[in-house]
Amino acid sequence: MVGSTVESHILCIVCSVFDAYSAVLFLPAEDGDGFRLAASFSLGDEIITDENFRPEKGLVGWLLRSHEPLRLTSFDREKSSVGYYRREEEVGIKAFMAFPIATGGVLCVDSKREYSFSEKDQKMLHLFADLISGMQKEKGVSAIAGNIPRYFVEFNVLRDLRNKYKRWPQYILNFVRTLAEATGFDYCAFATTDGGGETYRVECETRRILMDSGQPIVLPLGSGLTGWVFRNEQPVFAGAMEAAPSTMLFGKQVEMPDFQAAACLPVTISRSTRAVICLAHMETMEIDEAMRSFLLQCVDHLAMHLENLYLQTRLNHLLPQAHLHRNGAPAFEAENNEDEE
Repeated sequence: MVGSTVESHILCIVCSVFDAYSAVLFLPAEDGDGFRLAASFSLGDEIITDENFRPEKGLVGWLLRSHEPLRLTSFDREKSSVGYYRREEEVGIKAFMAFPIATGGVLCVDSKREYSFSEKDQKMLHLFADLISGMQKEKGVSAIAGNIPRYFVEFNVLRDLRNKYKRWPQYILNFVRTLAEATGFDYCAFATTDGGGETYRVECETRRILMDSGQPIVLPLGSGLTGWVFRNEQPVFAGAMEAAPSTMLFGKQVEMPDFQAAACLPVTISRSTRAVICLAHMETMEIDEAMRSFLLQCVDHLAMHLENLYLQTRLNHLLPQAHLHRNGAPAFEAENNEDEE
């Protein structure tokens, strides 16, 4: 492990999330001359860690010059090299993924298994890159760094929920509870829409405010911050809303506490916002870069789980209709055709 405690810890988490072999972070050199190896985490010990190492060649060199994301599911080592391994030790690398850091640099992960990284993995890597970028811009890095280990421990807890709770109501209830506890919000709810474009419904909440009877509540799609997120498909983070009205979260149709902070995040399935995670707090609170990144990763994970459930449902619906295909085509009936002639 190479680099500062916070950066190395993030890369350790990156390796765990993507089941990667190595994660490597390059940032601008302090003397302004090119880039430096800022941190790394690897299951092996082949990464170049020399102080004078400058990643000018290989994929990393190209990435630092182009500032473009890259994903290679099957890496051809004869045509190129990664750029941060000793050449003779790179033979086992079969997949590679990287995303540029907005403040300069690049975050890389690799694997010894082909087809290890999907498009959704690259989207999640983008969130890690944004977190690192926010840390570089933040003057008090230590202020946000302390929460990073806790957030990603909670993220692993969220990832395990789908194995622990097979029934959807139990899963989503524990999801919003864990999310609220991890971030310190007083309230968290899960709202969905059927895609009709007129209403959404709140079907789960950590505190019974709307759902006194335990039944989902249906609201017009234009109601509150939640409705705005459904329509605009963009997250909202409001950490300090002094004297915020009780209608802030779900609109005038319902009576809610006067929350002073809120975060509403779209859950995107098949390129459409089909759900929103709604968090609120009775007092103002700081929603820093680390918390935003954590929330976005959790919601992205929830979206992937929902999409998998949707595909499973579709498959279960279509399988009974595939009976003829499984057993072969029906026999050709020559007699019927002769009669027609």
